[in-house]
Amino acid sequence: MNGTESGTGGGAVADPVGADRLVGVVGAGTMGVGVAQCLAEAGHRVVVVDPSEEARSKGPRRLNDGLRTARLLRTRTKGAAPASPAASAPAPGKGPAADVAARISWVPHLSGLDGASFVIECGPERIPVKEAVFKELDAVCPADAVFASCTSAIPVAQLAAYTQRPDRVIGTHFMNPAYLKDAVEVIRGPRTASSTLDATLALLATMGKRGHVVRDAPGFVSNRILMPVVNDAAALLQAGTSDAGTVDKIFEECFGHAMGPLRTADLIGLDTVLDSLHVLLETTGDPRFEPCDLLVDLVRRGECGRKSGQGFYSYTSHGAHGAHGAYESHGSYESYGSRR
Repeated sequence: MNGTESGTGGGAVADPVGADRLVGVVGAGTMGVGVAQCLAEAGHRVVVVDPSEEARSKGPRRLNDGLRTARLLRTRTKGAAPASPAASAPAPGKGPAADVAARISWVPHLSGLDGASFVIECGPERIPVKEAVFKELDAVCPADAVFASCTSAIPVAQLAAYTQRPDRVIGTHFMNPAYLKDAVEVIRGPRTASSTLDATLALLATMGKRGHVVRDAPGFVSNRILMPVVNDAAALLQAGTSDAGTVDKIFEECFGHAMGPLRTADLIGLDTVLDSLHVLLETTGDPRFEPCDLLVDLVRRGECGRKSGQGFYSYTSHGAHGAHGAYESHGSYESYGSRR
């Protein structure tokens, strides 16, 4: 076990690791499809739920793109130490893509998860949407199923309160792209049971991922630090202090970061960054989380980063270019995949 205190007791949790167990993913956006890919590559049967027909129709193509990219990048880094996947899990990227795709089903309704032992929610970072999803999951899923949220900032305790099983609710903050990241920020709520934490870490291990456990708080560790940095970097851009490329080069070449804050924001998705800042502002009341005008305007124009082809940088098949200079310029729910 990593990180924090030993947990509360709670009832036994169904083993989610066996290949005969069904794992649900809510949301067919970038993150949901990436998480589904990781699960299916590890041999799990997966059901992805999204009320948007468009998101579901794009899901298999996104999956194939992810499999192709993962294989290419893993081949380039062949020989690197593995992330200690469970012995029973197939090596990531080794099975035929058709076999991986065959393990994933795409459905429009949460009722399709009535047999799931573990559900990973990857919907929009908006509290009303997550409230509706968790309440319905609580009604349709088995009583011993675990609910994990890939929330970027919403406290786990708040999500758990929407269910009758707060001991079986946990945060699993995957980073994008999920299939290339070996670590996951795991958020233990105040009522999360030890058995829930153990089952979550075991499931992550089958995917070759390490779980770093932190206590519950708005934004946890990652985004409590990262979101204000991104917001401040965008504000400097807005003020004309620097262009995007120079901001990122200072972080990359002076501090040694692999990627600067604005490139990172484009990878995350500027809509997700904006939603996370709104959540942090609402849950903490701290004015430093008030989004700057440039970030708001980019999202309003649909310039959400890599996934839209334009954010702080422009993206083509030849890579990122044309960094911004000064500020010149999901059914009954919103689509679960709409932000990611």
